[in-house]
Amino acid sequence: MADPTPQPLGALEGIRVVDCSTVLAGPYCTMLLADLGANVIKVEPPEGDATRGWGPPWVGDEAAGTRTAAYFLSVNRNKRSLRLDLRPEAGREVLRRLISRGDVLVENFRAGGFARLGFTEEMLAGLNPGLVHLAISGYGATGPDATKPGYDFIVQATGGLMSITGAADGAGGGSTKVGVAIADVVAGLFGAVSVLAGLLARPRAGGQRVDVSLLQSTLAVLVNQAQNAFVTGRSPGRLGNAHPNIVPYQTFRTADGEIAIGVGSERQWPRFCDALGAPELAADPRFATNGDRVGARDTLVPMLAARIEIATSAEWLARLAAAEVPAGPVLDLVDAFSTPQARALGARVPMTHPELGPVDQVRSPFDFAVTPAGIRTPPPLLGEHSLEVLEEIGYKVEDIAGLRAAGVI
Repeated sequence: MADPTPQPLGALEGIRVVDCSTVLAGPYCTMLLADLGANVIKVEPPEGDATRGWGPPWVGDEAAGTRTAAYFLSVNRNKRSLRLDLRPEAGREVLRRLISRGDVLVENFRAGGFARLGFTEEMLAGLNPGLVHLAISGYGATGPDATKPGYDFIVQATGGLMSITGAADGAGGGSTKVGVAIADVVAGLFGAVSVLAGLLARPRAGGQRVDVSLLQSTLAVLVNQAQNAFVTGRSPGRLGNAHPNIVPYQTFRTADGEIAIGVGSERQWPRFCDALGAPELAADPRFATNGDRVGARDTLVPMLAARIEIATSAEWLARLAAAEVPAGPVLDLVDAFSTPQARALGARVPMTHPELGPVDQVRSPFDFAVTPAGIRTPPPLLGEHSLEVLEEIGYKVEDIAGLRAAGVI
């Protein structure tokens, strides 16, 4: 018997998103919207989103045609997949019907690519005056690099992020990318925020185009480091795991591992010194304020490191916790999802796809009291929902059969 208890609706229930994006920034954006309750239709090219093939690792069975990369699974839950070839007119007509019935369109065609298929801003406005059109690009809609393809790795380099990531030159370091495709991720986050703002503005502004680029998104998240450069006229260097504006705020080696310590206020500094068994440091005028400690970083940090390396991680974490000084172990990903706190948050959500098998997901970070976000459906197979989506927009069974026979879907 079905559960008669009505399920709470997500905040974006009733919003239809036509997702013509691929790879990461766009799909991450639309997954966030889907987690919030939006009806997201993922329009995929005949060969599918490229990330379906970005393995190993894989799930599914290659012989059965279901083999899918874990990469794809990470950003495509809660969506329905429509396989659609936009080269023939029949395919473009399907997309026009979808857009005319949608609230949001997300795409990441290279500059001018979507318009060359006939989907100009004028056409979209005529087709659906209330449409919020999010265009994600590598470098923005204008400027000398507007037509360049956008790759996270390259944007991390050209956006300055690599120059402040990694160990200092004196420590044998070099420019390093962040361990996830962070330029793509923050572009997806900014994309989702701008879609929500566009939807909120519709009653007074109607539909509109929103442009979000990987480059500007990366520049935007440089925050204090960018401001440091503006104020001083100098580019910040790499400090490894140390903080440019707070000391001590970094990782330290212990007798059996490594821990992160963050002394984030002047009240914490003397408590930290006491926990270290070095109350004299709190009284030392060289280290009286955070500004003093930043200036004396090269003197202070080796003194702290020499003390911390003589005891185990567990000993230090216990002493620092008792002193109410922020600290934690440096964990790998498996351990990070296995901590009591991560389990209490339900950070890893068990999920099984009927064809692919287990496809556990990272829980949505949104916690709404009344309109909860959630993970409702697993990432789809290519074209898994083509029939039902086309029926919803008015195609008859015989029309769908014709589109399938012609290879349009």
